[in-house]
Amino acid sequence: MPGIAPDVISHKLAISSAYKPVRQKRRSYDAERYEAMRTEVEKLQTIGFIREATYPVWLANSVMVRKSTGGWRMCQDYTDHNKACPKDSFPLPRIDQLVDATAGLELLSFMDAYSGYNQIFMHPPDSEHTAFITDKGLYCYNVMPFGLKNAGATYQRLVNKIFAGYIGNIMEVYVDDMLVKSRTAEDHLQNLSIMFGILKDYRMRLNPKKCAFGVSSGKFLGFMISQRGIEANPEKIKAIIDMERPKTMKDIQSLTGRVAALTRFISKATDKCVPFFKALKGGKRDITWTAECDNAFQALKNYMSKAPLLSKPLPGEILYLYLSVSGTAVSSVLIWKPEKAELPIFYVSKALQSAELRYPPLEQLALALVVSARRLRPYFQAHGIKVLTNQPLRQVLQKPEISGRLIKWAIELGEFDIQFVPRPAEKGQAVADFISELTPATVQPTSEAITETILPDQPGAERLDTSTPVWGLHVDGSANQQGCGAGLVLTTPEGQKIEYALRFDFRTSNNEAEYEALLAGLRLVKSMNAKQIRIHSDSQLIVNQITADFAARDASMYAYLSTAHQLLRSFEAYEIKQIPRGENSHADALARLASAINDKVGRKVPVEILAQPSTVTSEACAVRYEDTWMSPIYLYLTNGTLPEDKAQARKLRYRSARYTVINDVLYKRGYTTPYLKCLTAEQGEYILREIHSGVCGDHSGSRSLAYKVFRQGYFWPTMHQDANTLVKRCDKCQRFGNVPHIPAEPLTPIVSPWPFAQWGLDLIGPMPQGKGQVKYAVVAVDYFTKWVEAEPLATITAAKIEDFVWTHICCRFGIPYAIITDNDRQFDSELFRQFCTRLKINLFFASPAHPQSNGQVEAINKIVKKLLKRQLDKAKGAWPEKLPEALWAIRTFTERPLEKPLFLWPLDQKQWASANLQGRTKFPSEEPSGENLGDYCLYRILTTNDRLTRGEKRQLDITGPSAETLPKGIHLDAFALGHVSCSQSAPTVPHRKFQNKHTSQGLYKETPIPKEGTQKDQRYAIA
Repeated sequence: MPGIAPDVISHKLAISSAYKPVRQKRRSYDAERYEAMRTEVEKLQTIGFIREATYPVWLANSVMVRKSTGGWRMCQDYTDHNKACPKDSFPLPRIDQLVDATAGLELLSFMDAYSGYNQIFMHPPDSEHTAFITDKGLYCYNVMPFGLKNAGATYQRLVNKIFAGYIGNIMEVYVDDMLVKSRTAEDHLQNLSIMFGILKDYRMRLNPKKCAFGVSSGKFLGFMISQRGIEANPEKIKAIIDMERPKTMKDIQSLTGRVAALTRFISKATDKCVPFFKALKGGKRDITWTAECDNAFQALKNYMSKAPLLSKPLPGEILYLYLSVSGTAVSSVLIWKPEKAELPIFYVSKALQSAELRYPPLEQLALALVVSARRLRPYFQAHGIKVLTNQPLRQVLQKPEISGRLIKWAIELGEFDIQFVPRPAEKGQAVADFISELTPATVQPTSEAITETILPDQPGAERLDTSTPVWGLHVDGSANQQGCGAGLVLTTPEGQKIEYALRFDFRTSNNEAEYEALLAGLRLVKSMNAKQIRIHSDSQLIVNQITADFAARDASMYAYLSTAHQLLRSFEAYEIKQIPRGENSHADALARLASAINDKVGRKVPVEILAQPSTVTSEACAVRYEDTWMSPIYLYLTNGTLPEDKAQARKLRYRSARYTVINDVLYKRGYTTPYLKCLTAEQGEYILREIHSGVCGDHSGSRSLAYKVFRQGYFWPTMHQDANTLVKRCDKCQRFGNVPHIPAEPLTPIVSPWPFAQWGLDLIGPMPQGKGQVKYAVVAVDYFTKWVEAEPLATITAAKIEDFVWTHICCRFGIPYAIITDNDRQFDSELFRQFCTRLKINLFFASPAHPQSNGQVEAINKIVKKLLKRQLDKAKGAWPEKLPEALWAIRTFTERPLEKPLFLWPLDQKQWASANLQGRTKFPSEEPSGENLGDYCLYRILTTNDRLTRGEKRQLDITGPSAETLPKGIHLDAFALGHVSCSQSAPTVPHRKFQNKHTSQGLYKETPIPKEGTQKDQRYAIA
């Protein structure tokens, strides 16, 4: 067999040198295995797959494995090789995506390479490492054998290379499994011709026994693919159906493993396997097979006997997701609806672990959505998803008291196009297991007797539809000398109870408190998007006024009744019933708690403070607002409205995750602050004026002003820019602001214009005395590259410093432009000054008693001492021997601004050799200084052969000669049309503390001033 040409690809082992070679001892086998082994070796040697090996470094044993046909297959035990080889991270295709890409087509051709791995040659130097031992001798492979760690990645790299441009179009390939697909039968012959041409060019051979051409269905990667859709492998289904009742732990593990292989086809797979998981607990070899396990086992077999057919959605179709939560798992099913039929695409299930079991039911439902989005990410990215739920899931992910976990999930889900819609009444067979969304582990029966009440005369009162979820509400009010409050108990359709309490900041009567409790409950249920509600109250007056049995003659009661009817119109149907006080004890206890509570009492029940009665209305005029920066976010959070542009929609979903809507007002979530109310630019300007120059305004600066607005709980995107503009426009801030008496001067920067031009010099010590009685160290660092030089010294004299500079700096890196030191007498000595003058080295001194002005070398000193401390431990006197190691560690750092290791810099630079010290060439015309440093840097850039890094460009930006790159803190005063010019007041007023800093004014206007030639230059003059 010819095989793939080595110049196309060959397999390399890349064995790590950190592993010692392993020669496995020869194993003994019976006569039958030896005979099969000899036959296989002779066959492989004849066709050239193996050759004899001599003195192999690595040696593996041969292992004989029985085939399903009764014959023997020879394999090699490359366990030790695989440990020594690094993993090849070349990606393999996702099986689910390949299967989806092949379903629903008219004609398919399935192909398999003949001894696929053996068609790739080994890299010649690695061939000897594949040696194996038999009873007749030692052999090694010329081709890539089975059993090597990275063989699959090498083969996938080959097929991706030779079939590039056709994979995903007319072909799908997973390692040695190949498939040619055609949407129509007319195109299939041409597609096969293209594929065969490629196989012929690269000398790849197929196994005709495993090939099938021009068929409508077939087995691919463990699935049955056809034009109808995707079916489970019949062999895997048969393995479960024919399986006997498990008797040991290994049998149950085998059963759960078979279920895991088919989990895509099994609805709520985890729930079906819960009894098996319980039987595995304890780790015993023999398990207790209970009646629950037996029932679950039979139910699983019955389900697998009619496993569903999965569908493939069309591109761009809207997909639907059903969610379900049980006491032990979260599950979902993804479907699509062609022609009103519900066709399943993928079933997902996950067992709840430890803390997840204690999540509230709605958070578990949100977890089901997150798990589905992670597992079905390709579908969520390519399609719009509608989550069919009757639970307030969208409100949970956006509510103000959302937990950190839910915030993280909301941000994660913001990437996808997800909408939440109510569940339809009709459901197909595919979602039969998802009729119930929330199934708690134990459901507590309610004690309330439910009776239907028909109120035809009241607006919105209709007979409750039992097919639609009905919410329950128990309300009670309390008014006493300690205070007034209300208690609410909201019951979801699944039986979950939500407690809520209110405290009133105003006095009410008992009847008014009962009405306030009812109105607060209706507002709460309305926020949950409930359609039908049952209301229970122990107040005879409230119930009979709502049902029109009693008349509301008092003005206050009439106002409350009108408000209640207005809220009740928000529901499709409602029912209100009076119950005895004993059956309303839960809400009564919450009401008493709220009326008596104070801020010093710890509580777990949320208590809302109601500032004014619900019947108070404010007079308002209709104001028409234009769209603001808040409009897209508000519309998305309230109605799910997204822009038509997909990129803008995705960006909006990400952005909206940090916002929430409370009582129809947009708020931004802060990190360490309360919710920030979002304002328009006009509202923000009013807030800025009030804080800056209002009653308590202090005319603070722009940064402080923006921070105060932020701490007051307001936000809009341009608050910092608006604060800066307001301060600049404030007349008092300009007239009475501080006047800089010292003109702006560019600072002398401690910056090096090129590598090894400017060095910092300092001493370390005294330290523990080392060999040679050294107890000091002189350290030098280059300001540009951060290269460090150091030398131990026994004494610190000017002569020692001069010798160090000459030996370690001048002779190695050239004569520097400048040296910066502190004011020690060793540096500020006549001998060292003469040395620097002789070599034309500028000697600068740091500010007295302020070593930070030479901070670069001080920072290096700290690093050197830290490295020496960590290396020396208790042997402190050995620091001179460890100093070179510390220097090497520093020199191998990679500086982020320069983006290259320090030790590479000396190799890139040309040294300054001083042949004529008195007349040394200057670059470009004089030594660089503060004034022409930027010009010098430009010259260096123009004369450097493209070795400029981003770090050097950053240095240029900081110290460049143009006005745009002046040092920080220096600004050019530019005047424009309309600017006001003020002259400074003369210091003649006796009381200067409150003196106006400026007196006369002038306005700049445009005045043409002729220049030489035909053009005119527009200048500014003071009017």
